[in-house]
Amino acid sequence: MKTRALAGLAIAAAATVALSGCVQSANASSDSNSDSTSSSDGSTSLTVFISGDTNVQDLWDKSLIPAFEKQHPEIAVHTSIDLHGEHDAQTQANLATAVKAGKTVGYDLVDAGFVTTAGKAGLMTKVSDSAIPNLAAVPTATKQQGGDSAIPYRASSVLLAYDAKKVTNAPKTLDDLLAWIKEHPGQFAYNSPSSGGSGGSFVMTVLAKYLSKSDQTTMQTTYDKSLESKWDKGFATLQDLGPSMYQKGVYPNGNDQVLQLLGSGQIAMAPVWSDQFITAQKSGTIGHDVRFTQITDPTFTGSASYLGIPKTEPAAKKKAAEELADFVLSSKGQQLVAEAVSGYPVIPLDALPKSVSEQFSEADPSKLRLGFQSQFAADMNAAWDAKVPR
Repeated sequence: MKTRALAGLAIAAAATVALSGCVQSANASSDSNSDSTSSSDGSTSLTVFISGDTNVQDLWDKSLIPAFEKQHPEIAVHTSIDLHGEHDAQTQANLATAVKAGKTVGYDLVDAGFVTTAGKAGLMTKVSDSAIPNLAAVPTATKQQGGDSAIPYRASSVLLAYDAKKVTNAPKTLDDLLAWIKEHPGQFAYNSPSSGGSGGSFVMTVLAKYLSKSDQTTMQTTYDKSLESKWDKGFATLQDLGPSMYQKGVYPNGNDQVLQLLGSGQIAMAPVWSDQFITAQKSGTIGHDVRFTQITDPTFTGSASYLGIPKTEPAAKKKAAEELADFVLSSKGQQLVAEAVSGYPVIPLDALPKSVSEQFSEADPSKLRLGFQSQFAADMNAAWDAKVPR
């Protein structure tokens, strides 16, 4: 399971490299002056470009698109995927080239980790509540994290999972959690930060406890290695916790191993990814006696996933893409996101069916603390490897 680090991607140089398969077709460009729809009967055809895994494509192909097309029969939607985002740099370079030349690209809505970076580089259309009415319900802080050209549509965060048969009062703050770990030796585990984001989030959160707000913001957005000396107190705390960890200092390899320890009852508490935990409960590998909560002061890390509309999108297609984004942010669309990929809704829980709101009742999707910038995260992982395990 790869680490979910929040990495800022630099927009690549404008050299266009031929890509194969669906990525090549998705990056094709044409004159932006063309405002025609793709069909002679007046219907509009949209392509959602996905940079990610097949579960995200399934979310669109099997859930969101059929429901949207049922409400909007005049709009046909298809998907194109760059699996695991292997060509993200090339995709961004092609997008930059097309925008500079005033040409369109071969897709109309982007679901990718680079949406926020591309938006801040002026490659995506600015969005508004007037064009996408349901965007008004998304918390301001969540929108601000992505910038004014990004549309938040789902989120995930690291949560504190615990076995309710063993834990009657779950910790509410980081200080409570650190005290609980020492009072219950062997009952807590987190994976090594380089092997998975849930363990990485625990380490970042302990380090953040001793950082000022301004230092935290710097480490989330830029890179200044000199600030890493301020991690010393946090690493001392992590070292001190070692004897109280699972088997007096065993750190599982990856997010999945932590879930397995929880599911088998070998530990009583651990940091976990929200979507992985909920999916594990749905599949039965984690029992319903295992629950989750969200700590504070500071919270664990999390982030939203964003959609973007290319800047050179013709007016008719732009309007249709906005209608699709608005549907995704509707109560129905958010319910489908929660059911298909266990993603946090980004609209208020009281706007969703009870079955969905109860699922996320102990989480707060409006408060997602960003993790460290990628270079800081890599340095943190190396420092943890050198200082913590004994």
